Parts: sequence; structure tokens; C-alpha cells
Amino acid sequence: MKKISTILILSVLSFGVWAQNSPLTSYGFRLGLTASPTFGWIKPEQGKTEGVALGFSYGLIGDFNFAPNYSFSTALTITSVNGKSTEANVSPYYAASGSAAPKAYDLKYKLQYVELPLTVKLKTVKTDGKRWYGQFGLSNSINISAKQNAVTDGMVVGDNLNVSDHIKFYRAGLIIGGGGEFDISGNTSIVAGLTFNNGFTNIVTDKTRDVRNHYLALNFGVFF
Repeated sequence: MKKISTILILSVLSFGVWAQNSPLTSYGFRLGLTASPTFGWIKPEQGKTEGVALGFSYGLIGDFNFAPNYSFSTALTITSVNGKSTEANVSPYYAASGSAAPKAYDLKYKLQYVELPLTVKLKTVKTDGKRWYGQFGLSNSINISAKQNAVTDGMVVGDNLNVSDHIKFYRAGLIIGGGGEFDISGNTSIVAGLTFNNGFTNIVTDKTRDVRNHYLALNFGVFF
């Protein structure tokens, strides 16, 4: 985990140094901090979603401006994507039960990722210290923690159980969002917006199941 975080941080910072010295980015590089609540849900192919669950995301954000109104935007965040579902014959609980009959499990996923999104940000012309933007791109996520609660037939069979071996290491998603940037003073500005992260890879290692997770994030950040 420490090695992965160090590599990602060095990658972002190295790209930032290159951007500041590159003639292609004469419009500037900006670095900031972000903290955002997330509203996640689980979507199993065979089963059903049981509402949304609150999570949180925090870390660094960076904009590499290659034209007056266009930026390559990335981040390095720790993001929680939680959710609830009802699914059948869920590993590892079903195998441990020794039952041959199908069983339904009420699950609560508590997943944490290191995220490195790669997006393009399209901005309006700044007017009176504010501008609006739209954002589109790819989410790259590495799982660093996976815990789960499980109930079947009214009995708890998993209580905050570590299920890292049953959750895939990599998750990909499609990002679409928008918001506004508002100047405070000098080069400092605040950012507020909304992002939808649509996961399109299976998050479980069990080949008999296909489960995907998605989330909405209320984005708040400060650029310096």
C-alpha cells in the first residue's frame, strides 16, 4: 500500500514539474486539495440494489492547462465507495455454509480505493472571477480495503469481515461531471461541483457473479 501510494504521488508531482516547464502548458499548472462526500450503490447483475450508502473522498487535485479554456485534470485521492445489495450464493459465505440450496444474502460493501482519474475539463471564459466547467474521462482505482457485512435467513454470517481476496484489485469507471470555479484572492480559488462515477468493471473475483459499483460525489476543492 505504501509503495503504491508513493509511486502515484511521485507520478503526479513529476508530471506537474514537467507541465510547468513544457511549452505545451504555458497556460499553467494548478495544484489543490479536495474533500468530497460520496453516495455509492451496488448493482449486481443477479440480485438487487438496496439503496445508497455514504462515503468520503479526499486528496490532491491538479489541472494541467493546455489552452485558455481546456485542461487535462487529474487527482490522487483516497475514496470510499459503499453500498448495499441482495445477492444469491455469495462467496465466501455460501461455500462455508455447505448448503446445496440457493441462499439470498443481504450485503453491505465497505470499499476503499486509491483513485487516479484521467479527465478533460472544458471551461467557460472567466467573468467576474468565476467560470463554469464540464468534465469527462476515465477513473482508475486500486482497491486498498474491502470489508463486508452479510446476513442470511436472519442470521449474521459476516460482521465487518475482511473480503479483500474476493474483491478485484483494479476498478475502472467513466466520469462525467460539472461545476464552477470561483476566485478568492490572487491565484487561490474554490471549486464546487457534482461528479457521477459509473463503474464498468466487475468488482468481485467470483466468476459466477457480476457486481459493479457506482457513486455520485459532491466535489469541493481549493486551488492554490
